[in-house]
Amino acid sequence: MYKFNYIKVETIEEASSALSNNPEAKILAGGMTLIPTMKQRLASPEQLIDIRQVNELKFIKSDSNNVVIGSVSNHYDVSSSDIVRENLPSLSKLAEGIGDPHVRNMGTIGGSITNNDPTADYPAACLGLGATIKTNKREISADEFFVDLFETILEEDEIITQVSFPIIKNSCYMKFPNPASRYAMAGVFVSKSDSEVRVAVTGAGENGVFRWKEMEDALTSNWSSSTAESIKLSPDGVMSDIHGNSDYRANLVNIMALRAVENLSNGS
Repeated sequence: MYKFNYIKVETIEEASSALSNNPEAKILAGGMTLIPTMKQRLASPEQLIDIRQVNELKFIKSDSNNVVIGSVSNHYDVSSSDIVRENLPSLSKLAEGIGDPHVRNMGTIGGSITNNDPTADYPAACLGLGATIKTNKREISADEFFVDLFETILEEDEIITQVSFPIIKNSCYMKFPNPASRYAMAGVFVSKSDSEVRVAVTGAGENGVFRWKEMEDALTSNWSSSTAESIKLSPDGVMSDIHGNSDYRANLVNIMALRAVENLSNGS
């Protein structure tokens, strides 16, 4: 590991100021991606700004028709929260399936979304539920937030403060995890509200998480397992790597989508 400066802040204002004063600085929350990246010398920030002690970012609450989660809440916090379990069991299950116990107790929801790893789980929940991501500067809809692989609409000095998820009980996340990392080789988040059907796919797209419009339109017209089974994701634009080629991954997406719709149709 190379030398770098480290500071610990206690308020969002302190973090924002430190980030603005040093363009080469990085925010440290759980560090589950940043620290390994630094060890491999794929990233070399001059300074780490530790926001784990910013208490105003540590909360989970229900607000009107939303579950609102502070950005430094870790995955275990989300999975074990009674508020999340009662209002969005699909999100609780998603968080419970991330990594291993160490990762779940260290990794944060804000860090995961900011990093926008193409195989991460939370981006699918954000798109699948139509979440709103609040920063120290503005509010951003999930549809606008995710741009490309490891890329979001965030500006250099912008920090996620909370994520607001609409309470949609008819929602389900199904994933086929890599057996070693537990990252999604294919993950599909399906939600059905009074106004729309959303289907978000992670772990498969060459450009990262995406909404599967063809499946959304088909299920909006005819919500059924047979409809989900009849729609197939094209392997064009689907990732190929040592874990599986594009045809294999596209088929996994098809299967995960069908299982999600079956679960919702059966009321499970």
